[in-house]
Amino acid sequence: MTSDEVLLRRADDSDARPAADVWLRSFAVALPTVRCAHDESDVRDWFARVLVPQYETWVAISGSNLVGLMVLGGGELKQLYLEPAWRGRGLGDRFMSLAKKRQPDGLALWTFQVNESAHRFYERHGFNAVERTDGLRNDEREPDVRYVWQPPPAR
Repeated sequence: MTSDEVLLRRADDSDARPAADVWLRSFAVALPTVRCAHDESDVRDWFARVLVPQYETWVAISGSNLVGLMVLGGGELKQLYLEPAWRGRGLGDRFMSLAKKRQPDGLALWTFQVNESAHRFYERHGFNAVERTDGLRNDEREPDVRYVWQPPPAR
């Protein structure tokens, strides 16, 4: 199945558990050197109590399977995670296009410094690194980088 055959829609309460499971699998594969600061039950609770009900959470559905998620809030791209088998198939590009449509005045995000594939992805989508930290402000205590995207000036 191609990315074009995947439905992107707003998440509802029933999506919290499968979205958390995608997040957990994706985090483990994409960030093998980063310690996950929360156990699986805490991550699932965070999705059910915080991300899905309090933020603009989107999911990607292929058939009956949730294969990706994106969370927006306050001008930030809070989360963008794909089922590992779906990386490199255009689904992240679709989520990014949607994020820019939903936040046309600009977006900011944080990613870990070790996540070089995320850096390439965001830079390809016009984001610029504006700050690097030692990671003391994030739960993982992992050095991170802040990216910002601004739309082109109106003509």
